[in-house]
Amino acid sequence: MRNFSEWLGTMRKSINRYDYYVDFPKVYQNVDAIKVELNIMNSLLGSRHIEEDFIALWSRYPEILKCVPILLAVRAKEIYAQDEKGGFHFDFTKSNYSIQQYLYFMRRTGLLDLIANHVVKDLCDYVLGVEVGLDSNGRKNRGGHQMEDLVEHYILETGAEYYKEMYLADIENKWNLDLSAISAEGTTKKRWDFVVHTPQSNPSIYVIETNFYTSGGSKLNETSRSYKMIAEEAARTPNVEFVWVTDGGGWVSARNNLQETFNTMDHLYNIHDLEQGAFLSLFGRKHDYGNLSAAEAPSKY
Repeated sequence: MRNFSEWLGTMRKSINRYDYYVDFPKVYQNVDAIKVELNIMNSLLGSRHIEEDFIALWSRYPEILKCVPILLAVRAKEIYAQDEKGGFHFDFTKSNYSIQQYLYFMRRTGLLDLIANHVVKDLCDYVLGVEVGLDSNGRKNRGGHQMEDLVEHYILETGAEYYKEMYLADIENKWNLDLSAISAEGTTKKRWDFVVHTPQSNPSIYVIETNFYTSGGSKLNETSRSYKMIAEEAARTPNVEFVWVTDGGGWVSARNNLQETFNTMDHLYNIHDLEQGAFLSLFGRKHDYGNLSAAEAPSKY
């Protein structure tokens, strides 16, 4: 019998993968998309007559306008700015004001000073740094799928038939099941992170939920109580089993409700359990991937 305290002690503080911090391929792609225009603007670096030179360069290469927003760490192609002279909505895909108005924008935002005083030596390198900084805003989106990706990796190891983001109604229709006990007599529309089908076993349908909590809060207690109820409802449903995979340091402060669920659920796992082969034991290895060993089997990691 598993010991809850020992199990809780194996929870991870973080699930961040190596590619979580910066999406460098995306950064390089964004810089490459305006590399030509940036190199053209490099000719302005250190200019002693920055305003005249900028007008002359823009007259010859009007396409340089599109790389101005990223110099201000802005992804939008239109920028609104105002001062005592009024408000202006600048379009950087095609000019909607005079060259003098864009020059005023460059002066007031500090870009002309940046370029003229040679604060940076290469605008491509400068934008590369800007892109790295802006990419950090995408960590939340990347982090949101890390637990699902990790769990999918361990499902793939078993070779079992599985489906992602499957609605309860679709499960009923596909395998002719009655899941009314789980769906509150059909009043809720539940979507499961994964559904595993093992036709040679009973139960043959495993519905799986995954989550990772870095910090605590009331949501964890609500989640624990909710999943305990789902597990009890699934236990009364023939041929269906509920599996919950969760992890994260947030559970330390919400351990009481989690322990209640731990004591009643047969299939509550964390990442450490998956590493120890929990899914291989539960679903069985259906395929041997030809002549490959388990260590050589296809993997996302």
